[in-house]
Amino acid sequence: MSRARAESVIKNIIREIAQQCAVRGQAVSETLVAFTVKAVVLDPRNGFNVDRTLTRQDVQKIEELCLDKLMEECSPSLDTIKMQVYFEMNYTSRHEFLEEIHRVSESKLSPVSREITDSRVKTREELDALYCKIITYILLRSGMGSPTDVNIVQEATAALQSIFPQTELGAFMVLLKKDKEQQLKELTMIVTGIRLFNKASEKGEEDTDLSELIPTILNEALPVTSKSIENELSASQSLAWKYTALLEKLTDPDSQPGECDVPTILLKQALYNVRQHEAFLKMLLADASSCGEHAEILQTEFSSQMKLLKETVKAKTAVPTAKVFPLFKALSRLWSILQDEGELLNILGNIALNLQPFIASQAKIFYEAYVDSLLDASEVKTDNQRMIESSDERVDPVQMKTHEWLLPETLTSFNELPLQYNGVCGYTLVTRDGLLLPGNPHIGVLKHKEKLYVFNSKEAALKFACSSEEFIAEVAEKAKYCPELIQLLKLHQQFSCISPHSEMQPGESLLVKPITKCESGTQTDIHPLETNIVKSYEWNEWELRRKAIHLADLLTKQTHSTQTDLSHMRRENVTQTWLPKDAACQSKRDGESNVPKPQVYLAGLRGQRDGQVVKTNLTRSVDE
Repeated sequence: MSRARAESVIKNIIREIAQQCAVRGQAVSETLVAFTVKAVVLDPRNGFNVDRTLTRQDVQKIEELCLDKLMEECSPSLDTIKMQVYFEMNYTSRHEFLEEIHRVSESKLSPVSREITDSRVKTREELDALYCKIITYILLRSGMGSPTDVNIVQEATAALQSIFPQTELGAFMVLLKKDKEQQLKELTMIVTGIRLFNKASEKGEEDTDLSELIPTILNEALPVTSKSIENELSASQSLAWKYTALLEKLTDPDSQPGECDVPTILLKQALYNVRQHEAFLKMLLADASSCGEHAEILQTEFSSQMKLLKETVKAKTAVPTAKVFPLFKALSRLWSILQDEGELLNILGNIALNLQPFIASQAKIFYEAYVDSLLDASEVKTDNQRMIESSDERVDPVQMKTHEWLLPETLTSFNELPLQYNGVCGYTLVTRDGLLLPGNPHIGVLKHKEKLYVFNSKEAALKFACSSEEFIAEVAEKAKYCPELIQLLKLHQQFSCISPHSEMQPGESLLVKPITKCESGTQTDIHPLETNIVKSYEWNEWELRRKAIHLADLLTKQTHSTQTDLSHMRRENVTQTWLPKDAACQSKRDGESNVPKPQVYLAGLRGQRDGQVVKTNLTRSVDE
């Protein structure tokens, strides 16, 4: 069967099973159905062969088995799988959580923002309405109060009018849409900073307690979320320790059969259920603690920023905007980050709360009084007690030279090693019929084929090391019978056709062997031997074809040459010249002399016909 054909068959199976469950009143996701189909096919008790093409009878059998599995009531195993699917589909990294918070916030604000940026006001009433919409947008984006509260609206309006009076709406309307959106965000930050500063100023200069200014969502979630997760974690751990002690008692080789009439299979399923719940709660608690630490740092920065703003403004009647606006924006930015921390804490708390229904089955089967009566006088050990008891045992690497062992004194980050089976002892899991006991890394960590294994005793470590491949295969075989172990012990690499639920797509191929891929690289010298370089070598086939066509075309051509009277004497000539340079010469200096101006006057030119003309020379002498 081709890969595409197999995927089509599996999609039809998943769709059919989901519809049948819906008809029977049980709503299931396609992701849960897909994992159930994989688990049914992998279970050796069902007799499926993944290398054989599925027949109509096989498809019918898969659907019946999956329906029976999904319709089970009060099944800790099914609850564990449902819990794993829910957690993997709803939990992600801190960065992605914050991105989702911002995306949801933007999607809620987009209608209001679009209404402001796309508006075309013409009358005074429309201008007033637009200004009110801007105030509503600022309140919604900042999260400081409700737009329906008259006092809050008045406070925000006063802050906005101080930096963006209504007369500037005309300039705002001519901006491009992107510029309008950017200005709205900047106005929100400045108005939020002003309102926070005003509230802090009302408390007085001496009062440094700014807890009232911290976002309400953070103040409500910070003390509650971590505490509630810790309480749930403590309850799950207590149950896990009791179930472990009871299974130790029942699977002890020295115990008498029939001594205690307890369904061992259900007890193991209950143990896997609470251990998985414990693992998820530890992840949530670590994130919640990180949020708390981050919030404390942000509150310190918020207080120092507020103090700096007060010192800048003080009792001044006017402060340059270039100096004070960046401080308002920084204050608003810290406020927004604190809000994000509160939202993230709420999400973590909701996830922890939604995990509770998935541990109801085991609590219903093994209620507290019943478990206590089964334990009788048996000692219930905590994980820490088991660690302390086995701390004195340690593997001697000298005695086991054929294997590589890691010890605390050989590594700096010993407690951060990526341990196989999620830190569970694989030897005990195999020899004690699925019992989960936490391994102690201080005994010695076995490094086998680049993977690290821990054990709960020195004896278990040595026996596992002697037959590592056999025990690894046995652990995988145990997981085939109990599919919830694949996620609990992180065995996805051993079951290459089982991917984590978060990476699984609805309708993904389940029975086709996956294509193995890996990244590889190699480096060689360009030309190891220079003498072997073929200059005429050409790797491009099309270039070779072009050359072949060119040579074939030349066979039909003939070269002609003619010499003329104008060409036979032509040749290339070269001439070297020197560029003109700037030159200067100096000559004699210019001189000048001054002579008297001639002044001659004639008298008797008018009047008498026979009169004599008298000439008078008034020219000054040169010697004067």
